[in-house]
Amino acid sequence: MADNLVIAGRSFSSRLIVGTGKYKDADETERAIDASGAEIVTVALRRVDLADRSAGSLMGLLGRKKWTLLPNTAGCYTADEAVRTLRLARELGIADLVKLEVIGDPKTLYPDNEQTLEAAKILVKEGFVVLPYCIDDPIVCRKLEEIGCAAVMPLAAPIGSGLGIRNPHNLSIILEHAKVPVIVDAGVGTASDAAIAMELGCDGVLMNTAIAHAKDPVMMAEAMRDAVVAGRKARLAGRMPRARYANASSPTAGLIE
Repeated sequence: MADNLVIAGRSFSSRLIVGTGKYKDADETERAIDASGAEIVTVALRRVDLADRSAGSLMGLLGRKKWTLLPNTAGCYTADEAVRTLRLARELGIADLVKLEVIGDPKTLYPDNEQTLEAAKILVKEGFVVLPYCIDDPIVCRKLEEIGCAAVMPLAAPIGSGLGIRNPHNLSIILEHAKVPVIVDAGVGTASDAAIAMELGCDGVLMNTAIAHAKDPVMMAEAMRDAVVAGRKARLAGRMPRARYANASSPTAGLIE
């Protein structure tokens, strides 16, 4: 039975989205992405040479594989910077789905809510399919959805921290009200974090550092792939109710006295 992630009418069998930064080389990048099973791959537009399609280059790799590219605006600190960056990507023919990221602070890398909302309004009006990275704030997520974003991407913890999901309560509120996909973006550290996100009801998980900085990135990519699948199945199956006291697994009827 198909259970695909659908974003703006486009269907993906994998609910794991992966990044392309922090790997030691293009070969390791390719092997890890393949192992993850991801169909959507995000790339930081301001940190790569978009025109370099030579052998061994990141854009050369991304150009010859059948992944859906998700260009992102990592490193942008204003709405104007983010919008100009994505307009350039569109001119180069690589901006369909886009990840909007407007940073408010260089130390925490938390998003700037006001600038993110401003940029989202402009990009949606210009026809971009916008997936915004945002704080785990139900109000901000609601406003982004009302603007017309195709999904919301609240953080689990600061970018690259590996701290896991710090506020499942907020994520639950976001999930309760969202009518677009909710994709956890940033802060995942290991496979159990990804599984928890999916068990909460998130539609997908985006990660980079958790895979790229693992001792064995390819094996970790496999673990993340399996964790997302397991977490999704657990969500659909419905977990048992929690109870304060023990409940014997074996029936008490017919006990031998």
